[in-house]
Amino acid sequence: MMHVTETAKDMEVGLKGRDLLTLLDYTSEELTYLLNKADAMKKDMKKGIMPQVLAGKTLGMIFEKHSTRTRISFEVGMIQLGGHAMFMNARDMQIGRGESVSDTGKVLSEYLDGVMIRANSHEMVKELAEHTSVPVINGLTDIFHPCQALADLLTVMEVKGSMKGLKLAYIGDGNNVAHSLVIAAAHMGMHVAVGTPAGFEYNPNLLLKAQVIAASNGGSVMETTNPVEAVTGADVVYTDVWTSMGQEEESAARLIAFKDFQINDQLIANAKKDYMFLHCLPAHREEEVATSVIDGPNSYVFQQAGNRLHAQKAVLAALL
Repeated sequence: MMHVTETAKDMEVGLKGRDLLTLLDYTSEELTYLLNKADAMKKDMKKGIMPQVLAGKTLGMIFEKHSTRTRISFEVGMIQLGGHAMFMNARDMQIGRGESVSDTGKVLSEYLDGVMIRANSHEMVKELAEHTSVPVINGLTDIFHPCQALADLLTVMEVKGSMKGLKLAYIGDGNNVAHSLVIAAAHMGMHVAVGTPAGFEYNPNLLLKAQVIAASNGGSVMETTNPVEAVTGADVVYTDVWTSMGQEEESAARLIAFKDFQINDQLIANAKKDYMFLHCLPAHREEEVATSVIDGPNSYVFQQAGNRLHAQKAVLAALL
């Protein structure tokens, strides 16, 4: 027990002041620590225990994209931890009128204890982090969505217990949600099957990195254009919208390309009987997922959405 306690203390010291831009920057042990911390904070909250560990601290939240779960969970999380969250629309900031990202980062460092940003470009977020002396947390970019993946794994952990050895099937677009989800699952030693239509595959460089991480943890990552192959024997089935923000002009073409990738009763019948269905939300019902599945007894999408709060709180407490 003493060894575990000391390890936890070491982990917390090592995370303080860090950025969270991608889960590739974190070890499997660090992610496990964050998940356990989120689980403990959730249980404490249900008992009415909310330690004010961020009292007097302020999180700046920059949004280039619309948000429901990210904004609310971070804002509520800061309040519950005793701190304050400040909403900042990028269009209303000087960065929206041409101030450099580096200058913005240096200025924000003078006022804030941390920055969460939901942005169009991952490269811009990386640049901001390079010039900001306080932790920068990626609330979503075009390539990664790490905080969502933490909430996803927390949900799997609650429902299934141990994640090691479980099969996770991701069906749909090889997008930012998929990138972070697969990397996170690889860290946990899961067997991941990514099912995408041809032309919408998972990023090949990230796939190789995820495969290396998975192999080191006793798991695996494979990719297929056959959704039935991906779903067969799955413990967890996950999907996302076929057309993400900024891709609206591609919507008609994507509806055609993805038509065989809908999570419906026929496809899901190939998964294990006790499978769990996950979706990061918002969902386009009867598009990427049938209503019978998302509202069915194996769906945990709202528990998953609720876990954004607890995953966020763990990240905030550890980094800030």
